[in-house]
Amino acid sequence: MNYEDIHYNTEGRVATITLNRPQRLNAISMAMPGEIAHAVETANRDDAVHVIVLTGEGRAFCSGYDLIDFAETEGEQPGSQLGGPEGATGPWDPMTDFYGMHQNTRDFMSLWRSYKPTIARIQGPAVAGGSDIALCCDIALMAEEAVIGYPPARVWGCPTTAMWVYRLGAERAKRMLLTGDLVGGPEAAEMGLVLESLPLAELDERVGQLAERMAGVPKNQLMMQKMMINQAYENMGLNNTQMFATLFDGITRHSPEGVWFKQRAEEVGFKRAVAERDSGQPIAPGVSRPLSPYDGSRDA
Repeated sequence: MNYEDIHYNTEGRVATITLNRPQRLNAISMAMPGEIAHAVETANRDDAVHVIVLTGEGRAFCSGYDLIDFAETEGEQPGSQLGGPEGATGPWDPMTDFYGMHQNTRDFMSLWRSYKPTIARIQGPAVAGGSDIALCCDIALMAEEAVIGYPPARVWGCPTTAMWVYRLGAERAKRMLLTGDLVGGPEAAEMGLVLESLPLAELDERVGQLAERMAGVPKNQLMMQKMMINQAYENMGLNNTQMFATLFDGITRHSPEGVWFKQRAEEVGFKRAVAERDSGQPIAPGVSRPLSPYDGSRDA
């Protein structure tokens, strides 16, 4: 298959999937999730392959969804039902939103559910949806110079794979998702988000060492160990958590604050809207509504 936005190759017992949109920092296109899943399936069907490595072309691993197209462009776009060819603003159909985003989640999770182990080589920023992809891999190795995080947790996003919870536990996942902060490789390794962090110049050698070590193990052994470990997480409700996360992701993009963010991106450009979102100042001032109509009268 000729891929549009990824590159796939094999060398010995190792298959490599490379996100290949370096001019957009490997931002997620409409085609990319399905291409990742197809490449994973190709590797699983290849009897010579024992291990899959996932990385990004150029200086970024993946900068998340291509929101310069999706958020900055006026009207209805993938990820938003606001606007449209006739300027309609609703009603929002949550199941239409869920159908599309849950398919992307399943495509990303092909890395987790692959019968063969997957290693993320994070050589540069893995941000927003890019962190979703990286954290779906079984093991992540990260350059010290790289950063990872989910800034849309501040507004206009919820990580649909929910892998932050399963990698970090409740408290550290909340520390990341209630702030939307980015952390560098050393801090990501210290908190257990990635297995190791090392200088960029040493990353390829370490990824190669780990991949080759695994590649010497029979495929059936790799498969059984991985399935056993993954099943423990399935038993903890991983699939149900991802269903809620995907529904909430759609809500974040159509909440009063989400609508404000998209309109702000259309007005001033995505980069400025993001800078305002991440500045630490109150987001969408005057837009938020009370969570409850309760006015305290019952206390009288």
